Amino acid sequence: MKVLFVCVGNSCRSQMAEGLARAMGLEAASAGTHPADKVAPHALTVLHERGINTEGMQPQSLDEFQPEHYDKVISMGCGVHCPAIKIDDDWGLEDPVGQAYEVYERTAAEIERRLKSLIRHEA
Repeated sequence: MKVLFVCVGNSCRSQMAEGLARAMGLEAASAGTHPADKVAPHALTVLHERGINTEGMQPQSLDEFQPEHYDKVISMGCGVHCPAIKIDDDWGLEDPVGQAYEVYERTAAEIERRLKSLIRHEA
């Protein structure tokens, strides 16, 4: 399954979702409508602690992707409204940027739970 995770900054939730999804065997990418300059350091640490390689991860513009080439396009809950693309699901996740590390861990755990559910339902 090919999944594209979309948010505004593509610096945290969508980056964690991309890394976690790849680690679970999905073909995944992430993008933002207004990409940040870099990935949030705590997001990278959360992925590293789970043994996920983050080399090359950087915020990317949604303009660089063709969402129709993905099986699922998932918004992370940041109010992304793109009339040009179809969002299949909005996960409605709280943005941990600027919050304590524990919030990043909880967000990553919720992303993992949703990914497992997605994989079960698509199998």
